[in-house]
Amino acid sequence: MTARTTPPFRADQVGSLLRPPALAEARAKGKAGELPPDAVRAAEDEAIREVVALQEGIGMQAITDGEFRRDYWHLDFLSAFEGCEIWEARRSQSFSNTEQPPMVKVTGKVSRGAPIFVDHFAFLKSVTTQTPKITLPGPAMIHLRPGNEAVDPAAYRDMDSFWADLTAAYRKEIADLAAAGCTYLQIDDVSFAYLCDEGMRQMFRDRGDDPDETLKLYVSLINEVLKDRPAGLHVTVHMCRGNFKSAWVAQGGYEPVAAEVLGKMAVDGFFMEYDSERAGGFEPLRHLADGKVVVLGLVSTKTPDLEAESDLKRRIEEATKYVPLERLCLSPQCGFSSTHHGNAVTVDDEKAKLGLVVNTAAEVWGG
Repeated sequence: MTARTTPPFRADQVGSLLRPPALAEARAKGKAGELPPDAVRAAEDEAIREVVALQEGIGMQAITDGEFRRDYWHLDFLSAFEGCEIWEARRSQSFSNTEQPPMVKVTGKVSRGAPIFVDHFAFLKSVTTQTPKITLPGPAMIHLRPGNEAVDPAAYRDMDSFWADLTAAYRKEIADLAAAGCTYLQIDDVSFAYLCDEGMRQMFRDRGDDPDETLKLYVSLINEVLKDRPAGLHVTVHMCRGNFKSAWVAQGGYEPVAAEVLGKMAVDGFFMEYDSERAGGFEPLRHLADGKVVVLGLVSTKTPDLEAESDLKRRIEEATKYVPLERLCLSPQCGFSSTHHGNAVTVDDEKAKLGLVVNTAAEVWGG
């Protein structure tokens, strides 16, 4: 079986990588006013060049900037929209380590003025010979934790108008990314895996939202964001159960969401967390629509323990009971540093796990 030439690739990755200490120090000094913006940018550029070389040396086809210019996988993007700002968490579900990151509050009409991550992508494209990959948070990430409370009624009298403005803002950013040469976009959206958890589903009910109707809404938002998808742009969605300093939030198999997500979402593939018993079995993969690909997230980014290649091969074979091998790929279950804090692993662990993905994929699919 030949290697895939279009995303997602047989050996792929979710995207965030551990920040080097020099970069963390430069960004902290920049926020404190102790380092000028151009010096911070230079530190970011250098760190990205180095992490690109790391990925290429391992043999990855999809290359990211490690999200090195962000503090959080989602907040830096969402808060850059006009009408949105960072909102310190007051209540919501907690991570397994009892901590939780901030949220986003909508205080005015939402729009996208200047490009947000387009320059991030342009730099990445200029320093890699492989396929540069950019990640964006899903539009539901504003709504998932606080619900409608995230939107100030003084800004929007009805949620339909808010969603229309938000998805239009996304389409502008995606169009500019494609114009800059982007062919691989990943939308990170934890809501779908969260809606597999009965405790989370009850949280939705407690605030007056039907979890099944909310699921349909969140799927429709991504389809609306992609309705004018530029030709040649490959799009995947990454789902996980939380990834903050090696902590998690939700648990439960994909069955409650599989038919809606795997069957009706207008994307090319799905990154699905399968590194622990929290994810359940592979049976929900039977809902995968024709022509779409599943990237099995079998390698954990939360712990330093290196998985055995034989175990990965066995689990891939188990998944083929529901999806043909040619429509499967392999990756870590999430990023190594969804926030600037990083997970409880080292750079050596990161390299070993990415290398394991590449080597296992070569053994299973060839190339």
